[in-house]
Amino acid sequence: MLVCGRRLLTALLQAQRWTFQPSRDMRLVQFQAPHLTGPHVGLESGNGEGVMNLSAVDPTPPKTVLEFLEQGEAAVSVARRALTAQLPVLPQSEVTILAPVTQPDRVVCVGMNYMDHCRQQNVPVPKEPIIFSKFSEPGESLSEVDWEVELAVIIGKKGKHIKATDTMAHVAGFTVAHDVSACDWQMTCNGKQWLLGKTFDTFFPRALIPEWCFYISDPPNLKICCHGNGEVVQSSSTNQMVFKTEELIAWVSRFVTVCPGDIILTGTPAGVGVFRKPPLFLKVGWLKEGRHLGHREGL
Repeated sequence: MLVCGRRLLTALLQAQRWTFQPSRDMRLVQFQAPHLTGPHVGLESGNGEGVMNLSAVDPTPPKTVLEFLEQGEAAVSVARRALTAQLPVLPQSEVTILAPVTQPDRVVCVGMNYMDHCRQQNVPVPKEPIIFSKFSEPGESLSEVDWEVELAVIIGKKGKHIKATDTMAHVAGFTVAHDVSACDWQMTCNGKQWLLGKTFDTFFPRALIPEWCFYISDPPNLKICCHGNGEVVQSSSTNQMVFKTEELIAWVSRFVTVCPGDIILTGTPAGVGVFRKPPLFLKVGWLKEGRHLGHREGL
């Protein structure tokens, strides 16, 4: 669970100096409903009444959060009109909230990026970010599975060779994610390369509703914790990061162009099961999905 307020839109807005500032009681969400075809983008009321569909004010609105980010000001204009149009609300019981980016093109991960996680393993703190990748698919898996709660960054603006001082202009928001890991495959199989151990189907759950960056003033100082089987198994702060969010985005953009919808996992703190004595691994039902970054039940 990452602890921060119930808030809405995006650093994308702030970086472009757009005047759109939605109510903190409304959230930009991606959802689906039985009477609609495919995913839609809407504004969810903070009081839980339901969701306003952006297509009610525009016949060709962005259908996904990724399209919203790619369209920039044009999409923000649609959201602005929706806020002032007093649209009818789809009841919460009739909609299913989806992950903000359902099929990201890239999931970039950072290993050994918390000082307390390095101390737990008794290994040196890295001098440069350790980068690997992860896939995002549903399915089932069986292995020595461990938990790793992480702060995830959602990219909102394309960039390459981004300066650390400019990186937040390329961030749409944050969410909480879970870098589920098959420790046997990560540490003893496949030449000890991490990819297979990190990327089984189902190994990338994340919160359904992100905290858009516009209202997060201090990403380097957020509480981050993981609950497993009703107990706190990880509890730390992002101030334990070896490389902060800005440094990571700048580093990754040296090698690849970051694009809207890309997700960067920023590392996990101490408390993972594999380094406990004796080791402890996940069991069915231990972790439960939550909808909000600030109200994550089970992680």
